[in-house]
Amino acid sequence: MSPESEAELSGGALPGALNEELHAELVSFRRDLHMHPELGNQEFRTTAAIKERLERAGLAPRVLAVGTGLVCDIGVDGTAGDDRGIFALRADIDALPIPDTKSECSYRSTVPDRAHACGHDVHTTVVLGAGLVLAELHRRGLLPQPVRLVFQPAEEVLPGGAADAIEDGVLDGVRRIVAVHCDPRVEVGRVGLRPGPITSACDRLEVALDGPGGHTARPHLTTDLVTAAARVAIDVPALVARRVDTRSGLALTWGRIESGHAPNVVPQHAELSGTVRCLDIEAWRQAPDIVHAAIDEVATMHRAKSEINYVRGVPPVVNDPDVTELLRDAMTARRGADSVEGTEQSLGGEDFSWYLEHVPGALARLGVRTPGERTVRDLHQGDFDADERAITVGVELFTAAVLLDAAQ
Repeated sequence: MSPESEAELSGGALPGALNEELHAELVSFRRDLHMHPELGNQEFRTTAAIKERLERAGLAPRVLAVGTGLVCDIGVDGTAGDDRGIFALRADIDALPIPDTKSECSYRSTVPDRAHACGHDVHTTVVLGAGLVLAELHRRGLLPQPVRLVFQPAEEVLPGGAADAIEDGVLDGVRRIVAVHCDPRVEVGRVGLRPGPITSACDRLEVALDGPGGHTARPHLTTDLVTAAARVAIDVPALVARRVDTRSGLALTWGRIESGHAPNVVPQHAELSGTVRCLDIEAWRQAPDIVHAAIDEVATMHRAKSEINYVRGVPPVVNDPDVTELLRDAMTARRGADSVEGTEQSLGGEDFSWYLEHVPGALARLGVRTPGERTVRDLHQGDFDADERAITVGVELFTAAVLLDAAQ
């Protein structure tokens, strides 16, 4: 790096702020994604759009082996930074299988029963915008360390597309990784930060119960499967919660229970399905064994045979304290100390956690609520939308983090 470049980086204001022209382009890009949402591992149009824009900036993105999603390096050619490793920025690019219910919106989804109702279009645009800014800094000799852009598919699909991306080598050489997630409770222009766990683990559970049925007049000659299913539904969550430290927040919640076809017939089959959520990563690692044992105990008590399908989802996102502090410093440098607020641990799951099983990193909650807006459009609802000024905020957060990290 030239002495002039060193002086620009250390001389007060950080380079890399967005101009109005790029902000307008990114808003247009986000709206195009919003109008054309694609489900996990089907994000072909989205992948093509990201790839075209990165290539137009002189970069060389690589489509992931699964066929969607990309990885793109900036300055990983020996001309940026030192040998400490790569700083990665991650976005998730998939949408949800729900209808877009926004009215009077020019960019609402054009795909039936598909919507970017979790803000992944914003996440994608933020990482794209940061990549374009950092590529320009690299061209000018102002990028002090190598950067990797990760556009990950299938975040909404358990156990998440992060595992495929990691297997494809997106973390090779990476030293730190950061991401944002839209938060409709936080005003635009602000981010929420929390060291340690910021989301919960989320697994899926499916249980089948079987036994000889019969006439409801003679339940003693049958396996009373409806009663057995009811006891599993009621007793197992209580047993699970009592077999770990209550502070771990291990909770089993059923979303479906089904059995029988006639009022006077004891059925031979019953099914239950639900989710297992956990705030503590060590308790999450024990959860499958605990849940299996509790179900087997209750089912055996009622003479029912149980078949359990426990689908590992994602562990909690556990923010590294040092990387969290870096994001705090970056946001403060761009927007002032008042632009950062604390945030609570969410019970939602996020497969960004899989990256943090390998390298330190942090997830920030990106404020997308317009100041003064009384209606909070929550995530995973068809009317969700974001104040698009958050795009600039996210881009500047990431660019500042890259520059400040290199200076540490």
